[in-house]
Amino acid sequence: MGNPMLNGSLWSGLAGCHACIPAGISSAVTAAGTKARPRLRTPRSRLRGFTFVELMVVISIIVILITISIPIYSNTIRSSKESVLKNNLFTLRTVIDNYTYDKGKAPQSLQDLVPGYLREIPYDPMTKSNQSWRIIMEEASQSVSQSEPGIFDVKSGSDKIGLDGTPYAEW
Repeated sequence: MGNPMLNGSLWSGLAGCHACIPAGISSAVTAAGTKARPRLRTPRSRLRGFTFVELMVVISIIVILITISIPIYSNTIRSSKESVLKNNLFTLRTVIDNYTYDKGKAPQSLQDLVPGYLREIPYDPMTKSNQSWRIIMEEASQSVSQSEPGIFDVKSGSDKIGLDGTPYAEW
């Protein structure tokens, strides 16, 4: 083997001792005792995976898609609530008319409609309550029963504006 200091290389003296060689460096000492260039092992983790730039490009694309889709999603939800509101208003107005024709007088409150005409008062989807309906009473001079004017129309109790630009309270 020889003295490591005499050969001028620490690697030549450690050629037979693999425990002394740092991890990642292969033993590259020739039979004559001259040193060869140490070779670094490439870990498998460097060969697989994505670079930081690739990950940033993918994340940027995902963020752009989410940014585009959130307003579309919220408008779709709002549009469906408007559709439910229109349907509920139509139902309430139809039931008020039916009650007025059947009883000969308009209902005094929406609760008058519950036993025979509705199972329950529908919810206003904009206010999420069935107690927030804005009731419009008929004038005594124009009512069916002039002694007891009742409900003439129902509107939403919401103060928000619809997608078409008109307030829900005017529907």
